[in-house]
Amino acid sequence: MKKNILPTKRMGLEESLMQGTLHSVECPSREILKHITSLWGVLILLALRTDVHRYSELKRKAPGVSEKMLTQTLRTLEKDGLVKRTSYDVVPPHVTYELTKLGSFASTEVSRLVAWIENNQEEMMRSR
Repeated sequence: MKKNILPTKRMGLEESLMQGTLHSVECPSREILKHITSLWGVLILLALRTDVHRYSELKRKAPGVSEKMLTQTLRTLEKDGLVKRTSYDVVPPHVTYELTKLGSFASTEVSRLVAWIENNQEEMMRSR
């Protein structure tokens, strides 16, 4: 488990930020941030906030997503521990997706960011 790195008297804030954080090129948090904040990642996390969904339901909740991108995004979020995939041994196949505890927390934070963007988009658009 990674330790939290806090600045010490001998280590400046800038140096501490470069060790194991988003500011470090080698830090895996950059890749995870990319997965969570991608357009399809955001839409899937938001869609799964309230309920368990099947693949076709998620496709409807993410207008414009191709089957390839939806599958890829679901697999990536599952690999990151944010989404749980459950496959039922029935014919026809039945698969559901839901947020893990970690995914639920991430979804809450993403929802806050989306709300902020929606509340401020007019001002940002005027700045263009």
